[in-house]
Amino acid sequence: QVQLVESGGGLVQPGGSLRLSCVASGRISSIYFMGWYRQAPGKERELVAYMTSGGSSNYADSVKGRFTISRDNAKGTVYLQMNSLKPEDTAAYYCKASYAAAQFWGQGTQVTVSS
Repeated sequence: QVQLVESGGGLVQPGGSLRLSCVASGRISSIYFMGWYRQAPGKERELVAYMTSGGSSNYADSVKGRFTISRDNAKGTVYLQMNSLKPEDTAAYYCKASYAAAQFWGQGTQVTVSS
């Protein structure tokens, strides 16, 4: 089992930055995939970015060049540095971790981009 706790969300003006953190506990040495998803009101949850334990990463086209994912395997943490935020980035952001067929989700942290 893995437990995930996100933090770092908040209210920011357009063009601003936020850094999200996700801390895993439990079987952190088994985690292969760690990533960030987001869900805006009335929309489906979508992948924002992910990183494997080997360091491979991928981003949604909408955030490429603005968001950066990083990970500390030993600590079981994953970060999402979000720059040049836009109102359309407003959503609840969720951390996900997985190994084998098991998937785990955090409770989410709200990001609101508004002037």
